Amino acid sequence: MDITELRKIAEETQENQLKIRIRCCSAAGCLSSQGESVKKNLENAIASAGLKDQVEVCGVGCMKFCGIGPLVAVDPLGTLYEQVTPEQAAAIVSTLDPANPIPESLPIQSDPNHPFFAYQRNIVLENSGKIDPESIEAYIAVGGYEQLHQVIYELTPDQVIAEVTKSGLRGRGGGGYPTGLKWSTVGKMAGKQKYVICNADEGDPGAFMDRSVLESDPHRVLEGMAIAAYAVGANHGFIYVRAEYPLAIKRLQKAIQQAKKYGLMGSQIFDSTFDFKIDIRVGAGAFVCGEETALIHSIEGGRGNPTPRPPYPAQSGLWECPTLINNVETYANIVPIIREGGSWYANIGTAKSKGTKVFALTGKVKNAGLVEVPMGTTVRQVVEEMGGGVPDGGTIKAVQTGGPSGGCIPAVALDTPIEYDTLLALGTMMGSGGMIVVDDSTNMVDMAQFYMDFCQSESCGKCVPCRTGTVQLYEILTKLLNKEAKPEDIDRLEALCHMVKETSLCGLGQSAPNPVLSTLRYFKDEYLELVKSE
Repeated sequence: MDITELRKIAEETQENQLKIRIRCCSAAGCLSSQGESVKKNLENAIASAGLKDQVEVCGVGCMKFCGIGPLVAVDPLGTLYEQVTPEQAAAIVSTLDPANPIPESLPIQSDPNHPFFAYQRNIVLENSGKIDPESIEAYIAVGGYEQLHQVIYELTPDQVIAEVTKSGLRGRGGGGYPTGLKWSTVGKMAGKQKYVICNADEGDPGAFMDRSVLESDPHRVLEGMAIAAYAVGANHGFIYVRAEYPLAIKRLQKAIQQAKKYGLMGSQIFDSTFDFKIDIRVGAGAFVCGEETALIHSIEGGRGNPTPRPPYPAQSGLWECPTLINNVETYANIVPIIREGGSWYANIGTAKSKGTKVFALTGKVKNAGLVEVPMGTTVRQVVEEMGGGVPDGGTIKAVQTGGPSGGCIPAVALDTPIEYDTLLALGTMMGSGGMIVVDDSTNMVDMAQFYMDFCQSESCGKCVPCRTGTVQLYEILTKLLNKEAKPEDIDRLEALCHMVKETSLCGLGQSAPNPVLSTLRYFKDEYLELVKSE
């Protein structure tokens, strides 16, 4: 395929789109609430009304406002229906006739200008909820694979890396390492064989950002990986995704097959000398395999145990070859960076945290779902203005970020801007993007115990500090909750946290104490209340 053929497909797809489109959310959340039945009933209702030549029903990816799904949008009318049931499909079709009033039986229409939508700036999610994730033609119609052609024929690998470096993009998997620097390191390494890996092993409780991107826009991730492979000199890529994401796996497999069919993946892409193929590896759900060296061992067929660094994967990774590892959201940022330029991206966000960040907003919050906001947006803007605060007039007590590796932001610090460094200063971290709202009904010691239970269960057991330290931390927290602890147990708890943090082998153990340390820092009174009186 050449660029002329690609653009012809885009034009034909756009021409064949009907003027009226009914978009149905087909992401995992909506499908779990009869979303597929809603779509089928809409198709049947349109057929019964004789409107098949005028109206198109399209399954799309996540429409972001997950808490009120299944969602159905009607274009170009601009109407958005929430919590749609299969029985309401015929009523929605009836509203396509302007002469018909909207039946009272229909769900309340969500305001398209609702703060949940209005404050978002969609870069990673720009196609989410708009295109059919199972159609490569739909992706091509919105400019898909144009940037892959651009880098192959207009840019050298060094120029691609320079553009990514200029953008200031930092890894969205949690560590925040400069993406351009990582790409540059792999690009400079000698050796005929290099690999590119997409880390889709999203395991934080309450996190579903990467899953939603893969379900909603898989070709965006494939194109980003291909651009990365061209830049660093790789010809083989792997997507490591957990088995709990069957829909994401299905759509990735279909996307790879479609890209191969069109000559956009495999040998001589765009009739060039650039070859790149992608394989999927399904993980068994071990949280530790989100750590890059453990992930590499799992792909190789071994046990997912981490190893000390250096050497780093960029130097010696998969099968001891230079390996580039980024997460889903990082790769999803690459296409717009190449399309609009690194300087454009660098003008979004803050001085040290560029671009946008996708968060999974959950917990005790009215408006749960996916939000993508510019770096520098305050936590309060996300949880109160976009999220609507706690339901039924409750009060926000804290916001937990970063999953088991993160910590709690107390209510008094909600005006903190979302940046890598500011969150670290609070004792938490950006993480992959989980954001859980906690209200006054939550006991913070109980929440710390929940995360420690998770960490001790997920420890690979390779190093003693993590293997036994997390168990001992869990036991002390349990002792506190049972009101069997003494004042010195709190001191032991804090000292043990620092020992585990400073001596564990990998990121899981090093960050496991964070939820305990942050709750001790901001909610120590709740620990003291549980201490056994003499």
